Amino acid sequence: MTEIRVGQNALYHHLGIDGIPPSVESWCGPTSRRTIIDGRRATEKYPMIYAPPDNPVGHLKFALKNETLDMGTIAATMQVVDPHEIEDWVRDEPTGAFSRRAWFLYEWFTGKRLDLPDTTAGSYVDALNKELNVASDGSNSSRHRVVDNMLGVPGMCFTVKPTQLIEDYRSSALNARAQDIVNNAQPEVLERAIQYLFTKETKSSFEIEREEPTAQKAERFLAALRGTASFDPAKVNDIVSLQNVIVDQRYAANGFRDFQNFVGEDIGPDQEKVHFICPKPEDINDLMAQWSEVTKKLRGCPDPVVAATVIAFAFVYLHPFEDGNGRIHRFLMHNILSREGFTPPNFLFPISAAIVRDVRGYDATLENLSKPVMERTAWAWDQDYNIVVKNQTDHLFRYFDATEHVEFIYKKIEDTVQKDLKEEITYITEFDAGYKALNKIIDMPNRKASLFVRLCLQNGGISNKKKDLFKELSEDEISILEKVVRSAIAAARAPAHDEDDALDEPKPGT
Repeated sequence: MTEIRVGQNALYHHLGIDGIPPSVESWCGPTSRRTIIDGRRATEKYPMIYAPPDNPVGHLKFALKNETLDMGTIAATMQVVDPHEIEDWVRDEPTGAFSRRAWFLYEWFTGKRLDLPDTTAGSYVDALNKELNVASDGSNSSRHRVVDNMLGVPGMCFTVKPTQLIEDYRSSALNARAQDIVNNAQPEVLERAIQYLFTKETKSSFEIEREEPTAQKAERFLAALRGTASFDPAKVNDIVSLQNVIVDQRYAANGFRDFQNFVGEDIGPDQEKVHFICPKPEDINDLMAQWSEVTKKLRGCPDPVVAATVIAFAFVYLHPFEDGNGRIHRFLMHNILSREGFTPPNFLFPISAAIVRDVRGYDATLENLSKPVMERTAWAWDQDYNIVVKNQTDHLFRYFDATEHVEFIYKKIEDTVQKDLKEEITYITEFDAGYKALNKIIDMPNRKASLFVRLCLQNGGISNKKKDLFKELSEDEISILEKVVRSAIAAARAPAHDEDDALDEPKPGT
């Protein structure tokens, strides 16, 4: 007996769906129940006893019962399935959870009303099974007695699997850990740390794109980050205004692009390597309208990191502007995390700084969609060396699996909490302790005193090469000051020690 495709695997292949296949394939055959992981894809093996009737309704029921719903596959299935089959299923099982969910999904994705009366019996059921799908905050559909907890809207919706990694991050309360660090910091230290983190995020966001911003350009982006609370991504004017603020005014847009955009690099004279082709210009306005609706739908999402991730990555894939898309994409993460109360007030996680430390991981995350999109995009150069897309591609951007995107952003947020936030507050605390101790010993100019303390923090003291920077001090004086600063820094690292030890050191010249 050979294996047979079941669930969404069968729907995708039997219905000839034109899209990215589900990341999980289910098969029934002479086997035991097991899961096989191969890189980003998984194969689920089931004994034949699990095999459903070999028709769209049978495979749809299997998917609703056993699988994480792949939005591209389900949306395409609803466009081609015979509506009478769904109607007959609901009539046979009028209070069934799976039949009502299928009914809801058909009408939700197609916008067409089936020839069925509103249901009046049966408990409300979630459209997305939360054990198999990460879902949004639900609203009731009384016609189907189904809770609409879809992670998006009919014209743009995402799949996120509740992997063990995501569940572990959810239970780790990253935002609470960040808040604890903030609460335990001295107010003046925290204020300077926040200023540094905002500046670091600005610099890093440009660095990801290998760009060295002018002081004015960096300041404009920094101001935008600080004003994120007043920004509404659902408003076109806010998006366009943000783009105008953060790019060179010669490339400021009046609206969304009306030309074919792509991401590539020069590899030689008259040669360009194309990495990713964005949606066609005739599709971008509707795609951005659907994206805007997603930003509204995901307000109050139970998992703010999921909301921020899918909104931000969907935006960068759409690439609605000629310039500034990447910076807006990362700005959106901060905006959504702040809007949903995940980020401590007046604060931000310097996600771009964490990305700079893992650019390969970031690129690999982007390739989760960009690579399969490129494989399904028919394109050519025209006589003016512009890219022309020859097939329909908008559906590839409307529905995609963002599981690995969410895992990546969770990792970067953890990185910022464990490294950037903690290290910066620690650095400032230790610097202040060393600086204060130094000033009690000698009245040194501020910039020179700061340099002395920084060198002690970085190198444990003043190296022979750096002693020329302090020619006015003798070897003995430098040695005494080093000891004073090191002692103060050590006391700051170990508060249990006597913080006044540094004050008992002999002064230079005594």
